[in-house]
Amino acid sequence: MSNDKKQIVEAINASFTKNDTEEFLGHCTEDIVWTMAGEKTVTGKNNIREWMSSMEGHEPPAFTTDLLIAEGNGVVCSGNMTMKDADGVKNSYNYCDIYQFSGDKVSSLTSFVVKEKSEEESNAAHTG
Repeated sequence: MSNDKKQIVEAINASFTKNDTEEFLGHCTEDIVWTMAGEKTVTGKNNIREWMSSMEGHEPPAFTTDLLIAEGNGVVCSGNMTMKDADGVKNSYNYCDIYQFSGDKVSSLTSFVVKEKSEEESNAAHTG
């Protein structure tokens, strides 16, 4: 069963790289709760659909997955992601997604996304 959940998470990541909201939502329960750590929480397929529609027309993100762990009803996925901001500037991020399943559907997703600092920004943070 754990391998099945890993495959579902891999399919979800693939749907994100195509900006395919409906494919993603097909893997979710009706009352899914998606928390963007430090930002907001969106509950239910319809609200997530509405929130994700605001990103339509943007270039989809590119993902790499460095770690994929399944245990019990959960899967943790982490890696790197690049996507363009509102000004069209491509940025790199580190991400960690924590999925909780109810059966074979995602019932909860908590996403931690941190923008990578440029070398200049990183040096300034350590000398300030």
